[in-house]
Amino acid sequence: MALTESKMMQLGTLAPNFSLQDTVSGKTVQLSDVESPKGTVILFICNHCPYVVHVNPELVRLAKAYQEKGIGFAAISSNDADNYPQDGPQAMKATAVKEGYPFPYLYDKTQEVARAYDAACTPDIFVFDGNGSLYYRGRLDGARPNNEVPLTGEDLRAALDQLLAGEPPPEKQYPSAGCNIKWKN
Repeated sequence: MALTESKMMQLGTLAPNFSLQDTVSGKTVQLSDVESPKGTVILFICNHCPYVVHVNPELVRLAKAYQEKGIGFAAISSNDADNYPQDGPQAMKATAVKEGYPFPYLYDKTQEVARAYDAACTPDIFVFDGNGSLYYRGRLDGARPNNEVPLTGEDLRAALDQLLAGEPPPEKQYPSAGCNIKWKN
């Protein structure tokens, strides 16, 4: 597993649309189903990446707190489930239930959505404003497995607070880092 950083899509880019199956409900979810006029967070995650496993508790806390403030959330796994069956839809459903994800956990079987977002790693985090323009992309915070940095979500929380306050995007945005997305051959 090589440490991979996010590619940092250009701010202002419009959120690419998607139509993916929610692994918990079985329903098809589109971007418009999770978008909010206050802002929307799209997370690229997976089940087995130690970086995602490390941040899962904070992702859940943060999502619950900011959903109450009107922010929309969705998580997407784009990993190749043929070669990484632990990231397939059945395992995704089990993970979502176990972790208590308060957002849909969507399966990107064709990997087209990950490519549209230029997602590179798990976790890879994208925040869009109420007009669907990219406002923030990057890390949750500086915590990583086996480092001594506390898991607080401070970078993402600060960006969401600025968005909700109607302020411009944070000037300093650091790439997320984690396992690379497992692309199909």
